[in-house]
Amino acid sequence: LPSSVQCAARALERAAPARDIAMADPTDDREHRGNLLIGIPKKGRLHEKCMQLVEGAGLDHKRPDRVDVAHCNNMPVTLVFLPAADIATYVGEGNVDMGITGLDVIEETIPPEEVNREIDLHFGRCRLAVQAPVKNNITDVSTLAGKRIVTSFPNLAKKFFAKYETEATGKTKIKFVSGSVEAACGLGLADAVVDLVETGTTMRAAGLDVVATIMETESVLITNPNSTHKEILETIKQRIMGYLTATKYSMIQYNVHTDNLKKACDITPGKRSCTVSHLASDGWCAVSALVLRKDQAVIMDKLEKVGADSILIFKIDNSRM
Repeated sequence: LPSSVQCAARALERAAPARDIAMADPTDDREHRGNLLIGIPKKGRLHEKCMQLVEGAGLDHKRPDRVDVAHCNNMPVTLVFLPAADIATYVGEGNVDMGITGLDVIEETIPPEEVNREIDLHFGRCRLAVQAPVKNNITDVSTLAGKRIVTSFPNLAKKFFAKYETEATGKTKIKFVSGSVEAACGLGLADAVVDLVETGTTMRAAGLDVVATIMETESVLITNPNSTHKEILETIKQRIMGYLTATKYSMIQYNVHTDNLKKACDITPGKRSCTVSHLASDGWCAVSALVLRKDQAVIMDKLEKVGADSILIFKIDNSRM
């Protein structure tokens, strides 16, 4: 079997102008060479959520062990597993048609106009922040201009500190490292760091605190504007949007007497309206509506208080709305 690196590299070759190079897969056949390519983070904090999204969108596939390419069984689509930091570049250059990565990666690696930002996925939310040792009690980020900054985001850090630099401060000394950024201050390598903050646990353990926020970030779905797979791209976008809606809502169903129907419908108005069906029992109706998952327990309590019974909650796997 070819290595995972070879598989991914050869899969990406199909984006060359001729687009007629066979993609490598475990059997090295030509069956999938015209597939739409989707860049998926191969590991890290986004990988698991992305795989849930892929499953929710109905992209059925099997990824062989130690191979970074997986062909879908039910659509002309191939998943290419890549470092998250490279996905924006691959999409922008047309090597893959679609990808999932963070806004921070896009801003760091490419001009944002090189890709279409299709859907904000609402996971992987965090912020890129300037962090300094708590013991130094730094509250004004401008005092760090001209100092030593260690980061995995040198371009964003350079742009941020440029507005605070003066002839007196000189240029900020920004050093790139690919990991363990938070240790730089403790090791005496930096006066501050620029890194992602999600819960703040790692930051506080390193004795750091946020001085300033550079940007808020989350995972987004991006596409290449010049992709030739417009129809499939649109289908996958609709599937993903439907899945995201499904994860946000549940379907509630209950019976209620017509005397209390107005009160019950006010509790469950649905997205557009609730659905009401008359039951064989005189004066009773069956009602169904979409409700936010986070509110469903409270809504059930309220319905019970206005006389509803047989209250059921159904999970939604996907939707089109």
